[in-house]
Amino acid sequence: MSALFNFNSFLIVVLLVICTCTYIKMQFPAILNDRTGFRGFFWKAARIGERLSPWVAFGCFAMGVSTIFF
Repeated sequence: MSALFNFNSFLIVVLLVICTCTYIKMQFPAILNDRTGFRGFFWKAARIGERLSPWVAFGCFAMGVSTIFF
């Protein structure tokens, strides 16, 4: 089953994209400078990770616990 049709898998993919984009922006800021087009989506994901980092961290922790125990 695709991650798009399973809500739990979709949330995991979204959280991983946000965390990955934030990490890449912190390490290599020139890669995600473009705010429009295809790379603009990843810039926005990195911005969400920067601004909402406590909530994203809690979401990653909750999804990790959910994946391990349920």
